[in-house]
Amino acid sequence: MILCTVPDEATAEKLAKGLVEERLAACVNAIPGVKSFYQWQGRIESDTEVQLVIKTRSEHFDELAAWISENHPYDVPEIVAIPAERVSDAYLAWATHQTS
Repeated sequence: MILCTVPDEATAEKLAKGLVEERLAACVNAIPGVKSFYQWQGRIESDTEVQLVIKTRSEHFDELAAWISENHPYDVPEIVAIPAERVSDAYLAWATHQTS
């Protein structure tokens, strides 16, 4: 799973559809209303963002990260991989098929 925040729902839809169309992700959840606090250029910032939860295979990370970097509006997009410790056989088979 890859976590990636985006500024709004339109960007979330664009990136989610693009990742699925490119077969870099099997599924992307867009969770609106995430409040983010961070330091940027010496200031504490806070924004309401959309959290993308991207389901993919680890071997797609580099290509997926490059695609997000090219298509994301932020200078430094969040691209954080979290390994899935356990996945049901049926979901894993489906996700593998979608990203092959």
